[in-house]
Amino acid sequence: MSGTSAALQPPADAVKPVRHPDAPVPGELLGAHYEQCFGCGGGQPHGLHLAARAGEGVTVTAEFTVRPAHQGAPGLAHGGVLTSALDETLGSLNWLLRTIAVTGRLETDFVRPVPVGTTLHLEAEVTAVAGRKIYSTATGRIGGPDGPVAVRADALFVEVEVEHFVHHGREEEIQAAMSDPDQVRRVRAFEVNP
Repeated sequence: MSGTSAALQPPADAVKPVRHPDAPVPGELLGAHYEQCFGCGGGQPHGLHLAARAGEGVTVTAEFTVRPAHQGAPGLAHGGVLTSALDETLGSLNWLLRTIAVTGRLETDFVRPVPVGTTLHLEAEVTAVAGRKIYSTATGRIGGPDGPVAVRADALFVEVEVEHFVHHGREEEIQAAMSDPDQVRRVRAFEVNP
């Protein structure tokens, strides 16, 4: 990324990320981490409905199609929506680490416009881990997975305990998620959020 801030540069003592042994296998569809998530949940009519897949190492790929509800300028995706797609894709990486983490910082470069009707092909990778800090990068391409870059981002996620959500979220949603009998869905509900 051009001009990435010092806050997104891993420190000298950062280590290479390690994929958790129980992480989804490469190619596996990750599915929504929470039904009401704007990024990946099916319960949001104007959400991105982003579909992410586990990749090799600590990488994911994802896709979403820009719909009319995602416009900023006439016929073009809103920059905030594109940033949300990058954030959701980057946050999905934490499932490969089996870590609950929140976005601490996200810097986005907008390289070219993304028209309504376009499928954005996203790829993200964890580049380093330093204590509770997880450093990652992502790109979004148009015209196919090898097409020209339209957006890119660097991010810093910070590992948190589930209490972060309990203390800051809406109690009824927190209780519903924590009461889910499906253990994987219960854990994944707290996978990605600021």
